[in-house]
Amino acid sequence: MVEPIYVPVLSARRDAWNAYAELDVRVRRRIAPLWTLVPHTGRERPRGGRAAPAHDPDIAQIALDRWLTPRTDQLIEAMDGMPGWVDPVHVEGSIHAAALSLWRLTTCSALRLVTGPERDPALQRCAADLAFLSGRGIGIRVLVDTPPDEPQRTELLTLVDRLCLPPSRMDLILDIGAVAAAAEASKRAIAALDLLGALVPWRTLVLTSGAFPRLYDSPGAESFSYVAPRHDRQLYGAVRAARPAFPRTLVYGDYSTEHAFSANIPHVRAPGPPWGLMRYTAPDGFLIGRVPTRGNDRVDRVRATAHWITESEAFRGPEYSDAERWLSECARGAGSKGSGNAETWIKVGHVQHMSFVVRRLVRGDRP
Repeated sequence: MVEPIYVPVLSARRDAWNAYAELDVRVRRRIAPLWTLVPHTGRERPRGGRAAPAHDPDIAQIALDRWLTPRTDQLIEAMDGMPGWVDPVHVEGSIHAAALSLWRLTTCSALRLVTGPERDPALQRCAADLAFLSGRGIGIRVLVDTPPDEPQRTELLTLVDRLCLPPSRMDLILDIGAVAAAAEASKRAIAALDLLGALVPWRTLVLTSGAFPRLYDSPGAESFSYVAPRHDRQLYGAVRAARPAFPRTLVYGDYSTEHAFSANIPHVRAPGPPWGLMRYTAPDGFLIGRVPTRGNDRVDRVRATAHWITESEAFRGPEYSDAERWLSECARGAGSKGSGNAETWIKVGHVQHMSFVVRRLVRGDRP
């Protein structure tokens, strides 16, 4: 695939893949999403938790297959042959149940599978086999939650040897995760770039992190408006400034307008939580409004929050993208029609964010 200028890390949910499908084609041509298949059931998965292979097909595996197959087919349809990566970390432990979906992702799309050094060797080998058959290679996602050290370097080298693929068919994704303080996270990112980024001549080298706060499960029963700093953007700028002569292109990545742990949360069935987030991306921050998803005053609060966003100095005008147009119409509207729901607000957030980041990068600005 053509090397992207931006890698948004997205949860493989309907709101995100619909947002991707609705992007202007000129934007889609410049990005390569990293999709994470979300868990089917159970509790929230810990970041970096190791999935053990489950070799006994049972009722739970049959249920996973029935749930996962149509969703991966929808993802394939939304991608429409465009490139990116897909990480099956939350489903690959049930290797028999996920086999059909992973095979279809490999053979019916331009997506590359992703594995990681912390994962079970049998699952790493399975991903490598599918990557070999696809001819597109594989992505390696390294979670940089602590400063990297020599054992982590050795672990990555061991994985490279196990995959039996040349570096020209391997991509390295340095994932810093949730960033609450750019200065501290930048040190980890620079150390990872020095120790791991120069290990082999990777085909693509991505640095990604997420600064969108985890407000959707905050306590309280009131709407609120909040501006959160874009630490992910600050981190990338700090790393580029610290290593201006790094010999490879360092592709910018972020988690768009979702928290970095969003893809670890199992599929949520209706009716869903009583609150949702409207969101908008400014150069240095996220404008975030928490609004109710039900209740007599829901529409008034939604439209008031849309008005707050569109009256902000950061608002780019209704012609900038379909997301800005929707926010403008929502702010001016009346009645419940056109006020959206939690899924709509997430989709609109993704569309405006990805459009904004790509346009800035195309101009040569900071993301």
